[in-house]
Amino acid sequence: MTEPPREARETEQQPQPSTRERIQQTAIALFSEHGYEHTSLREIAEHLGVTKAALYYHFKTKEDIAASFFDSYAEDVDRICDWGEAQPRSLETRTELMRRYAEVIRAHVPVLRFQQYNQAALTRLDRGSIFSRRRLRLFALLADEDDLLLHRMRAWDAITTLYSNWITFPRSGDTDQELRESALTISIRLLEANAREQREQHQS
Repeated sequence: MTEPPREARETEQQPQPSTRERIQQTAIALFSEHGYEHTSLREIAEHLGVTKAALYYHFKTKEDIAASFFDSYAEDVDRICDWGEAQPRSLETRTELMRRYAEVIRAHVPVLRFQQYNQAALTRLDRGSIFSRRRLRLFALLADEDDLLLHRMRAWDAITTLYSNWITFPRSGDTDQELRESALTISIRLLEANAREQREQHQS
């Protein structure tokens, strides 16, 4: 019997998104297109081609859907911070943390854009603290409390630059990959500048 083309086999082997994941994907697309406030559960169900009852089985409210986005992001950031806390506090560790954080951002771009443009909804859901707490945890791995203010601010900029340049930078034909790589390069160079100056201080 003739074997199907490799592309077809790979498609068959790829796991299909669960109903819960399909709901999340549809909701974030509608939230981003129409705004959180102007998107209803009924519209989400209609775009999915399911009944509201089927939607209720997974999420009772659209607030529950939004909360699931933030919880997933938090789990991913916690995972890379857990890794970082078990490593030496070196430039190599901090560089790898930035690379891993870039992957977290890549996986959650729609959610982070939703967060950026729906601040009122985020405040009401009390999910803003999830982002700020995770940024602070990551920041603590990139700078020490007794570092110079300049070095602490550079470490903070390494985090915020990686996020803002990717999510909010005005696009002019640049691809996602180009934006990601350029933002990561800037963040890593900020950390390298800290390491270089700290080395010079210890030598003087």
